[in-house]
Amino acid sequence: MYLITVEGGDGSGKGLATKMISEILQKEFTFSGVDVTAEPRRDAELGLMAVEAVRTGDAGPTREAVYFAADRMDHSHTWIRPRLGQGRAIVSERNVHSSLVYQGVVGDLGIEEVARMNAAAMIPDLCVWVDCDPGAALRRIKHGTLRATLDKSEYFETDEYQAQIRQGYHDLLGGIVPMPAPFDQGRIVGPIVNDGTTDDLRKKLQIEIRKFLYERPQPLNVSTEEVELHMLGKALVSQRGQTTLDVVESNPARSNLDWLDSCKPWEIVRDSTKAYIDAIQASDAPLRLDAPNDPLSHPVLAIVGTLSLVPSVDIHELRVWLGPVRMVTERHTRRMVKIFHEQSGWVRVYRSLVGSDASRSELRSDWQAFGRIGIALWPLKESLSEWRRTHPGSSWKHGLGAVLSSNPSAAAACISRLAILGSGKEEVSPPSTREELLTWWQNGAV
Repeated sequence: MYLITVEGGDGSGKGLATKMISEILQKEFTFSGVDVTAEPRRDAELGLMAVEAVRTGDAGPTREAVYFAADRMDHSHTWIRPRLGQGRAIVSERNVHSSLVYQGVVGDLGIEEVARMNAAAMIPDLCVWVDCDPGAALRRIKHGTLRATLDKSEYFETDEYQAQIRQGYHDLLGGIVPMPAPFDQGRIVGPIVNDGTTDDLRKKLQIEIRKFLYERPQPLNVSTEEVELHMLGKALVSQRGQTTLDVVESNPARSNLDWLDSCKPWEIVRDSTKAYIDAIQASDAPLRLDAPNDPLSHPVLAIVGTLSLVPSVDIHELRVWLGPVRMVTERHTRRMVKIFHEQSGWVRVYRSLVGSDASRSELRSDWQAFGRIGIALWPLKESLSEWRRTHPGSSWKHGLGAVLSSNPSAAAACISRLAILGSGKEEVSPPSTREELLTWWQNGAV
């Protein structure tokens, strides 16, 4: 879903930072996977051509830039883009900003020309700029692993050139030189100075990665809906062949097909939101419940909706199925599951084996319909919540129609989601138009 790139001069610590960022993403966030890559690619013909051009210096600045751009274009569209659409995070050691600095700012081509050559490549969502003293960088180049991949004695191995490169990064990533389109859309953090211990560097990177992801920025290269449709389809494929989900102490069992259980969607939302509010506002509710007051809030719909898709799961499995769009922090996930178990009774938490360390959570069958409706109407959750806040006395039956007129793209997204989830009635086709979506909301049928 996000392309995160690591930039900086030779020997600045980009490789170490790349490894650390991938570990932070894998440990703390709920991407469907984390992939690490680098440019130029040393396992692809185009990348090797770029490497050879750098090593010898014989290609000239234009051809060298073309080799890098060709490798990046192929890398972007055959390797990076498909993975982003699957909800994965990509961490790339070097990407387009390297070309902008080496061939555009420091080199002879100019930044606009280099940007034009690379304009169709993926745009880094976040560029992490790692910096260090040029002298320290040169010592790392001479004594580190770079010697194993390139003969650096023929290229970039002078104090003067390292100083130019470092200044180039400061000018471009520091904002002195305007970032050319389309790469001005991405976010840049740094310089993150690599002058201390590895723990110091990890902490600096962790702060920046957390800050970026907790803001939930819109990805630049894929839509969140593309990612969500992939994640929803993946969840249901995992249940393929099962017409029911056999949930402990659930009677009747939850169903992948008849999840509306002959009820109307608007009535389910009405009754479920009231039950949630009554539970968290009950006189016996803990003083520090720390639960959202809004049942249509992100954490409520994310967790209940995700649990409605899968059988019993432990917290780790639940966070995997949340994916990057419905992401909730591990701490808040545990807190919300506890609230649903102890206060509202929507979720049952149990241990599958005596002495088992990991408790498992399951959504009770009574609440499956609300969870799946929440997933289906996820693109409209803020609009529905605002409508309810400003029309507290109105019937939920009219809520969807009130917000659809100003959200045509969200309506299309809801229809696409229901095409995967189904209408909730085995013999009824899901809605395919805005009018059918309204009919489904009001009657449970098209």
